[in-house]
Amino acid sequence: MIKILVPATMVLALSSTGLAQKKDIEDAGQESKEAAKSTGRAAKKAAKKTGHAVKKGTHKAAKKTREGAEKLEDKTR
Repeated sequence: MIKILVPATMVLALSSTGLAQKKDIEDAGQESKEAAKSTGRAAKKAAKKTGHAVKKGTHKAAKKTREGAEKLEDKTR
């Protein structure tokens, strides 16, 4: 009876350990996927903010250029 119980117990213990390791690997993959998505969203948000800042600065510079050109034109009249 003991000859059967010991190997059966060992097989059961090893199979449950293997299932736990497989679950851990799947969880790690899901966590990596979520981290990559989060990084992508952050990069997209930062790029959008940078784009808006550049556009705002360009328009501001163009307005100042226009004002300077008008002043120069008024002086030459």
